[in-house]
Amino acid sequence: MTKTLVLCDCLASQTPDAKGIEKTTGLKCTRVYNFLCGDQIGEAAKLLAQGDIIIACQQERQTFQDLAAEIDADEPGFVDLRDRAGWSDDETSKLPKMAALAAEAALPAQPVKSLDVISEGTCLIIGASEAVLPAAAQLCETLAVTALLTDAAKTSGETSTETPIDRRFDVVHGTLTRVTGSLGQFEVQIDAFRSLIPGGRGAPKMTPPQDGAQSDCDILIDLTGGQPFVTAPQKRDGYLRADPKSLPATAQVILDASQMVGTFEKPLYVQLEPSLCAHSRAEKPACSRCLNLCPTGAITSAGEHVAIDPMICAGCGACSAVCPSGAITYDAPAVDLTFRRLSTLARTYRAAGGTAPRLLVHDADHGAQMIALAARYGAGLPADVIPFETTALSGFGHAEMLAALAAGFAGVDLLMSPTTERAAPRSEAELARAMSGGAKVTLIDPADPDQLTALLYDPDDQPPTGAAHDPILPIGTRRQVARLAAKTLNPDATGIDLPDGAPYGAVLVDTDACSLCLSCVSLCPAGALGDNPDKPQLRFQEDACLQCGLCANICPEDAITYQPRMNLTDSALSQIVLHEEEPFACIECGSLFGVKSTVDKVVEKLAGKHSMFATSQASRMIQMCDNCRINAQMHLDGNPFAMGERPAVQTANSPPPKRRDH
Repeated sequence: MTKTLVLCDCLASQTPDAKGIEKTTGLKCTRVYNFLCGDQIGEAAKLLAQGDIIIACQQERQTFQDLAAEIDADEPGFVDLRDRAGWSDDETSKLPKMAALAAEAALPAQPVKSLDVISEGTCLIIGASEAVLPAAAQLCETLAVTALLTDAAKTSGETSTETPIDRRFDVVHGTLTRVTGSLGQFEVQIDAFRSLIPGGRGAPKMTPPQDGAQSDCDILIDLTGGQPFVTAPQKRDGYLRADPKSLPATAQVILDASQMVGTFEKPLYVQLEPSLCAHSRAEKPACSRCLNLCPTGAITSAGEHVAIDPMICAGCGACSAVCPSGAITYDAPAVDLTFRRLSTLARTYRAAGGTAPRLLVHDADHGAQMIALAARYGAGLPADVIPFETTALSGFGHAEMLAALAAGFAGVDLLMSPTTERAAPRSEAELARAMSGGAKVTLIDPADPDQLTALLYDPDDQPPTGAAHDPILPIGTRRQVARLAAKTLNPDATGIDLPDGAPYGAVLVDTDACSLCLSCVSLCPAGALGDNPDKPQLRFQEDACLQCGLCANICPEDAITYQPRMNLTDSALSQIVLHEEEPFACIECGSLFGVKSTVDKVVEKLAGKHSMFATSQASRMIQMCDNCRINAQMHLDGNPFAMGERPAVQTANSPPPKRRDH
């Protein structure tokens, strides 16, 4: 069923082209309303009752959702055409951008996988008495509160006049030494732990101090004002932190904690395929890109692969952007939906008469607010700048950037937010620029909406107009799309030099040092290195190489180095011989085995010089294949496995065996 796009000119502040959008996208468009969320709300109710509609307004999203619930209608879809396209000082036609955004909104959405997190309201508040006790008194009617007083832990003796006799919450003394987990499943360890003894007259007494006390809680409020107890505390669900000297910040934390009781949905942002992970093999280290970048500590080493704790993962997406093998993929939404969105935007923009759109990638919070403020109070976005909202700005890696460029975008700008981790976007943008032949891929970090529009309208910072290639349809894995895009953007090139650390490149072998032991082949996690069962050869397929470092780490001769590059020729798709030598022929049967140079070196080193090969007969076995060596060993003088003549089989007519005297 064709979706219906509901248009409104927002009190004549914009001019949507209903016929143009309908012709370009295939969507059915309503007439352009004037005040759909106000005087014409009755018309909105009729449209909602029909179902399967997309309302071109984000500002009044809640209004229309409430109206749909009131009349028992299905919730509509939404797309923001006003802030992102209609409100702009650019006099160029807005039709191409509006059509592109409408077509993107019509794509079927993928459900986000999630799991339930249950918080029963057990809360640990840690800090000095003057900050913790008032907070505990406010929360104890809502949550099951335990107050951990850190200043009391520094005093000596078993009593403290600061310990309240308020039995609505528990009070303990101690030093918090370890925190793991997240909302609903925090685990803590406390040293010098002392709990209250409620009986007796006078100041309450405390139990003797105990180290290593362990407990758990659903919510943890940190009012110490010092270093946080977890990495990236702002990204850890259930971990609330405030400066105890700031009353507004403390009040906000108390309010937030009071709302954290019940069952919550935790999105599963990424998925891991351990068999593809190139983290290590045979206890030799290899790829650690995701471990080095994860801001929350959700990724840990688990032997030959990494492990991801979904409860700690905050969904920044950096791990999926830098994973060379595809073992980690972003799943909220999946990467194939991102590729489809990019392709749909570029294709529809061109179909509506546009030529060279620019992509502005932003997050759903900071970036969306900057665009909305720029549209309402400033110049708005240029008509050729298409905003692309993503839940994981750090997850928009080089493959996505290249896919956008190869699909028809003239340039890509990433609008950074204050909470965005910078390491992954910087390295991925550098890699995308190299693989695209120097296309405009930039990270922008404006201080305010006016600075944002100034950057986007700057004529000296515009990418080339028009694409010199036929747009691609980005389908496949991130590596496949990146390679296809690189070939499309560099039609005359055979190869591209890439920066150090790139996940594409060649393996270089020092043939003078390599002994063809093939240890690298047996451990290569991607199958890029191979052997030849018929002759001593080391073979290599470049497009499969992850540049993970494992073969160089495992090589006993230190004969392997790397050359980061993108080989755009078909030779990268097939195996080539990196090193080969003459095989050795068995001196007994003539069958080929091993490497002649290696066998000659062993004979030279061991024959007549080692006790096991002291005789010429024993030395000859070095030059034999496995079968001949076994036969020679069985007939060797002094063979410890040799046996005498086999005894006759005993039958009923056989004479009885001789008895042994004991």
